[in-house]
Amino acid sequence: MQKINRETQEKIHQLQILEQNLQSLLLQKQAFQFELSETEVALQEIAKTKEDVYKLIGQVMLKISKSDIEKELTQKKDILNLRIKSIEKQEAQLKEEIEKIRKEVLGKIK
Repeated sequence: MQKINRETQEKIHQLQILEQNLQSLLLQKQAFQFELSETEVALQEIAKTKEDVYKLIGQVMLKISKSDIEKELTQKKDILNLRIKSIEKQEAQLKEEIEKIRKEVLGKIK
């Protein structure tokens, strides 16, 4: 088996770091998607109810107007969607860079 030169070793190390970054990004995306899903369910349930709405703040539950909580949750939903789109752009860039470096490394190893 041939020896891998220093430049190729550095590329492999860079590739490993990028893959770790991608994994971290995917975990963040998953967390935001879960939070978005919960927010959408809350909005659906609020839309169905004609009764009072309460919000849990720390260990206290406070009565809040339906319109205020809908506005707050809609804003939260918009922010989460923006974060997810931003992460998806970063994800695409990372995948592209990973693929480029992977091809370089495989070309040098063969």
